[in-house]
Amino acid sequence: MDPLSVLKDFTVRGEADKIERVGANYRFGSEYSFPCATETAYRSKGGTLYTLEALVHYVKNHHLKLGEYMQSTVKSSVPAVTLPDRKPLLEYLTGKVASSDAIDYLLLQQQNAQSQKQNEEYRPDQDNSAFVSRESAIEDMEVEDFGKSDEDVDYIMLIRSNERPLKSRDAILQCKNRDFYSVLVNSTKREEERQRIESHQRKDGLVAKSRLMGAEERGIVGFSSGGGDDNGYDANPKSKLHFKAGKIGEGVPIILVPSAFQTLITIYNVKEFLEDGVFIENDVKAKEMKGLKPDCITVQKKFSRDRERVVTAYEVRDKPSALKPDDWDRVVAVFVLGKDWQFKGWPFKDHVEIFNKIVGFYMRFEDDSIESAKTVKQWNVKIISISKNKRHNDRAAALEVWEKLEEFVRSRSHS
Repeated sequence: MDPLSVLKDFTVRGEADKIERVGANYRFGSEYSFPCATETAYRSKGGTLYTLEALVHYVKNHHLKLGEYMQSTVKSSVPAVTLPDRKPLLEYLTGKVASSDAIDYLLLQQQNAQSQKQNEEYRPDQDNSAFVSRESAIEDMEVEDFGKSDEDVDYIMLIRSNERPLKSRDAILQCKNRDFYSVLVNSTKREEERQRIESHQRKDGLVAKSRLMGAEERGIVGFSSGGGDDNGYDANPKSKLHFKAGKIGEGVPIILVPSAFQTLITIYNVKEFLEDGVFIENDVKAKEMKGLKPDCITVQKKFSRDRERVVTAYEVRDKPSALKPDDWDRVVAVFVLGKDWQFKGWPFKDHVEIFNKIVGFYMRFEDDSIESAKTVKQWNVKIISISKNKRHNDRAAALEVWEKLEEFVRSRSHS
């Protein structure tokens, strides 16, 4: 029998006093003997197996108060039974309950098998005089006297020699009803999404810069004019765009959008609106992006009524405070909230100067109250109305933005 079953049998019969410690072993009357440090099949709520000495000491001292019991374990150098395990363990050992969920023979067998493998490993390059074969160990189990045999026989090895593991770690991982791959995918999905967005932002920035610089080197300034051919190529190439005093600065033009959700267009949905002509609610896009808001994105006009138009890239940002002084020369447009505080800290003296150097857009639903645009009507901004439900009309609204923006950029470039 295993030590836990023997201990329960003696406890139920009221013969716990017949359990004696002799050296490093516990003797159960004249019937059994087990090493004190033998692990039993009773698992604590912490997940470890209780040793035989911990259970025997508790059985003999369960009547003590918690403080007194803890002191006795320290004095005897015996592992203590934790408070959550005390009552269910005592009920099992005294026979009040026939079984317990804490009994885990599988865990015990796995640990014993691993320990047995280490103990019985035969190494031909070492001294193996102390090596005990499985067959000889089984024969030694028939020894019943506790004289000289106690000193010569390793009882832990005797017990383990008859054990066979039911399942290994690899077998458990191959269970049909467990999908560990999906657990791994789900745990890394958010990190992969974040890296994808960051990579996309970097790629957008590089593409925008290369396209703009490539167009400048070919003499394309963004639109075909009277001095060029039908493909937008300027017969008199200009040098790199670098203007001051109200003209476009060097680099990719910048469009500013509000960071607040009170406006219809933010950095979350501006790309779909300007590139595809489709308005998507901010909260929907934010949910798709799992709250990972980009610092900067690149947009291009992918549709146009003008077949001869040359594609130009724009950066979209929502943090004006992060712009450097030279960056403000590249700002060509802003989507306004209709609130004065949006322009706090901007390097302009008033609204007149702002909308003289930057084209402004105010997005609204067409059935909103006129009062919502009362302040905006006092500014030099373009009011763009869209429908709340008719998404097929979004394209026309996006075209209004592009036509006004391109007209403004062209006038600044040639002023």
